[in-house]
Amino acid sequence: MKVVAVYSTKGGVGKTTAAVNLAWEASKEFRVLLWDLDPQGAAGFLLQVKPKKVKGGVGALVAGQSRVSRAIRSSEYDNLDVLPADASYRDLDLVFDHAKKSEQRISKILEQIDREYDVVILDCPPGAALVAENAVFSAHAVVVPLVPSPLSMRSLDQVTEFVSASVSKARVVAFLSMVDRRKTVHRDAVKNLPGGQTSVSHVLVPATVQIERMGTERSPIGSYAPTTEAARAYGELWTLVAKVVKPRARKRKH
Repeated sequence: MKVVAVYSTKGGVGKTTAAVNLAWEASKEFRVLLWDLDPQGAAGFLLQVKPKKVKGGVGALVAGQSRVSRAIRSSEYDNLDVLPADASYRDLDLVFDHAKKSEQRISKILEQIDREYDVVILDCPPGAALVAENAVFSAHAVVVPLVPSPLSMRSLDQVTEFVSASVSKARVVAFLSMVDRRKTVHRDAVKNLPGGQTSVSHVLVPATVQIERMGTERSPIGSYAPTTEAARAYGELWTLVAKVVKPRARKRKH
């Protein structure tokens, strides 16, 4: 089972959008679990999946008092399941802080379902806290969305430093997100950044109304606008990530 963490130290960069679309793209070939670690629960919302009521919430999962399989829900898409966030995820950093080997708890939970999935996508909240530390520890790749702005570019350095400080050997894969070619700073970033940083791919996701429609369609963009530039970009992004993590497909669910 391969784990991909979608993460940025900065919010509002298209992280959850990327996580949902990567999970959908991966599910075309692999059995995929999308784990929403962000207490806002946007990933579950976009896939129309509500959290199950699990006694003790995420704290019970971390403590081993509840099996993770009890909290997982199916989506309407073949081979794509969701572990949605609920209100208890607001305290997840504190839960990890009180756990033994706190940076390894996500990895331990995922061991329970290693035979059930080929790929796990982690939608991480922004910031450099224990949730992110856990995600990076378990990840084979860390995908970083970058909106072309100085602050977002700084976030790439922060993520790279964060991963380097971890025992994780995850590879950082960054891409330009929410690109508006009408803006000079965005055009310059498209021209200069991919060639200037080895971790920045040539994948470019435009700022477009088709992506904004995800909030009303509540589905991946490839399912309702498959021929758009944005849908193709997420397909390219998954192809790149798959080359990095090299998932292997086992027996599929039908």
